[in-house]
Amino acid sequence: PIFGVDTQGRVNVWNKCAMKLIGYSTGEVMGRSLVQEFITDDFKAAVQSVLDQALGGEETDNFEFPLITKGGARIEVLLNATTRRDEQGNVIGVVGIGQ
Repeated sequence: PIFGVDTQGRVNVWNKCAMKLIGYSTGEVMGRSLVQEFITDDFKAAVQSVLDQALGGEETDNFEFPLITKGGARIEVLLNATTRRDEQGNVIGVVGIGQ
């Protein structure tokens, strides 16, 4: 799955694979907090830390964490978190590529 968040941690990218795997449509997740609404409680702090590091320009490879599906199941995702920048080089969010 590929997903992205803005600098506030709100979902702004959600591809078809993420829709199939997690069960939420793009419309259901856009603008919602990735960490608060889709990460299990025991991993909220760790995932937030990875996002914060990526927002600071420090990217993370092969970070394993659980996502909660629409049906309530817990699935493990291996994530690469990459800083997203605009044309001027300003950080505008994080894109996560998972497997």
